[in-house]
Amino acid sequence: MEAQFRQHATAMTMAQILIEGFNRHYRIFRETTRHAKEDFEAADWQAQLNSVRDRVQFYDDRVAETVARLHQECAAASVQDATWQQAKLHYIGLLLNHKQPELAETFFNSVCCKILHRTYFNNDYIFARPAISTEFIDSFPPVYSSYYPEDGGLRRAVRRVIEDFDWQRPFDDLDRDVDRVLRAAREFLGGRWPSMEVNCQIQVLYSAFYRNKTAYIIGKVVNGYQDYPFAVAVRHATNGKLLVDTILLDAWRISLLFSLSRAYFMVDMEVPSGYVQFLRSIMPNKPRQELYTMLGLGKQGKTMFFRDLIAHLRHSNDRFIIAPGIRGLVMLVFTLPSYPYVFKIIKDIFGASKNMDRATVKRKYLMVKQVDRVGRMADTLEFSDVALPLSRFHPDLLSELQDLAASAFDVEGDAVVIKHLYIERRMTPLNMVLEHATDDQIDQVVEEYGNAIRELASANIFPGDMLWKNFGVTRYGRVVFYDYDEIEFMTDCHFRRIPPPPYPEMEMAAEPWYSAGPMDVFPEEFATFLLGQPRIRKAFLKHHRDLLDPRFWQGAQDRLRTGHVEDFYPYPQALRFCQRYPDDRRRDSGHGVGPR
Repeated sequence: MEAQFRQHATAMTMAQILIEGFNRHYRIFRETTRHAKEDFEAADWQAQLNSVRDRVQFYDDRVAETVARLHQECAAASVQDATWQQAKLHYIGLLLNHKQPELAETFFNSVCCKILHRTYFNNDYIFARPAISTEFIDSFPPVYSSYYPEDGGLRRAVRRVIEDFDWQRPFDDLDRDVDRVLRAAREFLGGRWPSMEVNCQIQVLYSAFYRNKTAYIIGKVVNGYQDYPFAVAVRHATNGKLLVDTILLDAWRISLLFSLSRAYFMVDMEVPSGYVQFLRSIMPNKPRQELYTMLGLGKQGKTMFFRDLIAHLRHSNDRFIIAPGIRGLVMLVFTLPSYPYVFKIIKDIFGASKNMDRATVKRKYLMVKQVDRVGRMADTLEFSDVALPLSRFHPDLLSELQDLAASAFDVEGDAVVIKHLYIERRMTPLNMVLEHATDDQIDQVVEEYGNAIRELASANIFPGDMLWKNFGVTRYGRVVFYDYDEIEFMTDCHFRRIPPPPYPEMEMAAEPWYSAGPMDVFPEEFATFLLGQPRIRKAFLKHHRDLLDPRFWQGAQDRLRTGHVEDFYPYPQALRFCQRYPDDRRRDSGHGVGPR
């Protein structure tokens, strides 16, 4: 009886330590996201970028603290199996009225997986399946607010939506901005307003979504059985006041706003599941795990992704194969044809031209998590000790794993256990697109490629290896970078012009006549390995000749070193109100922009 009492007491203590660890994590997480509003109002863009970077590490720090407490206070490594099971049951009890139960379950898993052996990774010991429902959790403030156009008219309702975010900076001309919002909405609806149903309301998520230099108001108009999603972008005008830059009304454009090739949003949420549920109502095709990730809750996104992957494996029968395309020198890449992702493993031996080690590669991939990806770098999910069914691996893939990455995996029974794995959304490699493209398509995609490089440079990222095979093309035709083993901060590079040879014959020598340090970059050399095909060369020189000149890169460095943070827009310039309605004055008072 005494032993059972001690076991019960230990289990309760473990559960309490675990929930305290999670609550501390989410408290710090929310404090950081609250600062995003202050940084936006103060136009402190560097502070906002620093918060996005620092927030990535918060979770792992709290997990490490909690693991240390469990070892110190409960001798966790020697706790019996039955005690772990009781600790999980006690923990479930602590989540019954919790505001973030799904995140707390994931935190429990993260801590336990640092202590328990892999054989315990099942629903008896961790949350292989969620135990607490996230439906209908009360929130204060509420997840979203509702506004009723019947009470005072549509114009007044739209104005209240914007004013209720209580930004301390004044608007340059809010009446003009409301006019523009209503004018754009009416044009989207074909030039006329639909009849207003009795349930007509504007639902708006309570917290703004902050990223780069923009605050986004996310919501939808409910009218009868029809929903109209929208995202309103609020920015700083040149005079320092606020303005509405645009409104996005196409669901697919709003979905692009939440693309994983961009930095995570800063959003203050008491009940994150409520935000995800609302976002799913306006973007039903966006996976929940991606929405959690875009809200800065990357560990929850990983948990949900892995559950989805395991479910997909149960309901499919194709096999993992080597990914199509040119083989990488650092990464071994494979894919499951029925699943829209690629799986990347660091090889044991790199190509002769790669002067780096495994730790360097990991550092580069972490770097991508910490910067603004400006819509040009694919996000990665990083996993350790991933067990996948051995029967689902094609023999050719197993052979290549054994030859190139034998230390990266083990075969245990009927499972292949991969020790370290990166997972990315699958895209069509740019080199494969170019192989079969027409002249017009080459012109378009090469222009996109150069734009990607320019935007990365403005965000302080030099891709390093700029070969076509290291970029992919999304389903929307956007060029995105995805091979990170050679990326560097722009400000760490030395962009140089190739000096003239001491005598003409040196140009024909096998070795260069000039010395180069490890961080030296010669943009003139890009043409040698990028522009061998005449059609590609013509398109590149038409749009991006200046990328071959060190002055472009040095100019970008100068702007970065002065603290300049570039403007990046996740929507076309043509949609910005300053471009769309350039002749607007204070108010177009005689045009009746909406029902009263």
